[in-house]
Amino acid sequence: METQFTNQPKPTLVNVIAWMTLASGIVNLFWGLIASISVLATIVGIVCIPFTILPTVLGIFEIIYAAKLLSNPPQAVQPSTPIAILEIVCVLAFNLFSVVVGILALVFYNDITVREYFARINGTPAPEPPVAPILPPIPALEPEVTPVVPEEPAPVEEPPAPAPEETPEKPKRSRKVAGK
Repeated sequence: METQFTNQPKPTLVNVIAWMTLASGIVNLFWGLIASISVLATIVGIVCIPFTILPTVLGIFEIIYAAKLLSNPPQAVQPSTPIAILEIVCVLAFNLFSVVVGILALVFYNDITVREYFARINGTPAPEPPVAPILPPIPALEPEVTPVVPEEPAPVEEPPAPAPEETPEKPKRSRKVAGK
C-alpha cells in the first residue's frame, strides 16, 4: 500500500534513533539473559533478579520499536520517551551503553525535524516552535552628560606645631635692701 510518506525520506536523526535503539535492544537482550543466568546461580542473587529482568524485557520492546521506525512504508509511531527513560534506568544493571543511548534518544526527540517527522507520519499538526513575545522598542535614552570639572586638590593642612613648652617661672622675690 503506497502512502503519501513513501517518497519523503526520513530525517537522519530518526534513522540514528532507530539504529541506536536496535543496537541497545540487542545488547540489553543479551545483557539481561547473561545477568539472569549468573544471578540464578547464587542464592543471594535471586533477590537481585528484578534488576536483571529489566534489560531483557526492555531489549524486546526496543527491538520492536526500532523495527517500526525502520519499516518502509513508515508506521504511525510516537516518540518513545518511556523506552529512553528505561534505557537510562538500566544503569541499575550496570549497562552504560544503554544509558548513553537513552540520553541521546531524549535529546534527539527534541529536535524540530524529528518532531515534524513524527507529527507528519501520525497525521497530527506539527508542533510550533515557541515564539518569543514581541515587545515594543525601548526608546534610546541618551545618557545625561555632565561636564567633568577636575577638582582642585584641597590644600594640605599641616598639623599645628606643638606649642613650646613653657617652663613655669619662679616667682621673683623682692630683695630687701639693707639700711634703708
